[in-house]
Amino acid sequence: MNNKTGKILKSVGGFFHVETLDGMLLCTARGVFRLKGITPVAGDDVIVEIIDNSPVITDVSERKNYIVRPPLANIDAAIIVISTVEPAPNRLILDKLIAIFESKGIEPIPLFTKIDKKEDDELYRIYEKSGFKVFSISNESGEGVDKLHKFLLGTQDAFSADSLPDRLSDTVCDSPRKKTCVLVGNTGVGKSSTLNSLFPELTLETAEISKKLGRGKHTTRQVELYRLDSMSSPVYIADTPGFSTVEAAKYGKLASSDVGMCFREFIPFLDKCRFSGCRHTKEDGCAVIMAKERGDITESRFESYVRIYEEARTEEKNYKKR
Repeated sequence: MNNKTGKILKSVGGFFHVETLDGMLLCTARGVFRLKGITPVAGDDVIVEIIDNSPVITDVSERKNYIVRPPLANIDAAIIVISTVEPAPNRLILDKLIAIFESKGIEPIPLFTKIDKKEDDELYRIYEKSGFKVFSISNESGEGVDKLHKFLLGTQDAFSADSLPDRLSDTVCDSPRKKTCVLVGNTGVGKSSTLNSLFPELTLETAEISKKLGRGKHTTRQVELYRLDSMSSPVYIADTPGFSTVEAAKYGKLASSDVGMCFREFIPFLDKCRFSGCRHTKEDGCAVIMAKERGDITESRFESYVRIYEEARTEEKNYKKR
């Protein structure tokens, strides 16, 4: 029996493209996965056996995380792509995605595109202050592309924890070298264009914004991991299908009790409220609210927290009534 270890880079029509030390294999998967309710997906680390001269996935290693839409496993960093102009940035959706990825142990990295069309850098400053690595680029002029390229390939750390406030320095992860990254964002924000700017050899299909419909055309139809060879070790990056605003929740759900921990700038204050069980929305003696009033927490991030918390509470109440 000839066993091989590998990583799934793409699945199409029941066949899986698995990268192994011996090259790429086009595999099927054992029927036992369907009986167990498991579907191998891109990002999975798998065992492949040669059975009757055909490569077959016989085992899937335990996943450290998983998102349902798009189906992808073992993600280290999620680069959340936000257009600064069209489609207009939606701070609530951005904060929802950040919170969902935080809950799964995935480092969220906001990336603002089309900066050549908007001079105001308010959004950049909000998320930088909140303790995130933040990038901004123009795929037309090339501004910011080199910095992001070096960061992704691990040839240069773009940020240092020393540049952040002490209370946030331990929340910043290392450069995603030796890791798997995924680009996510609304339709039309420029995910495929960004990857083409960073790595022209990928030649991904892109589409212009549809002026008539006010949204972009879907160009990415499936999830595929692209291997990028850096100086030290491979980095994998995935483009994903765009989504509409109402679809953001498909990346995952949050319990109301967990929302506060998914806002990293809240964490130093969560246990300092006057009363235990504080919801951090409008209570007297709330340390989070006081931090917001001092300017340690930005107004828009606090407003997003309240919205996300209340939505989670409402969903939980409705579920109990069923």
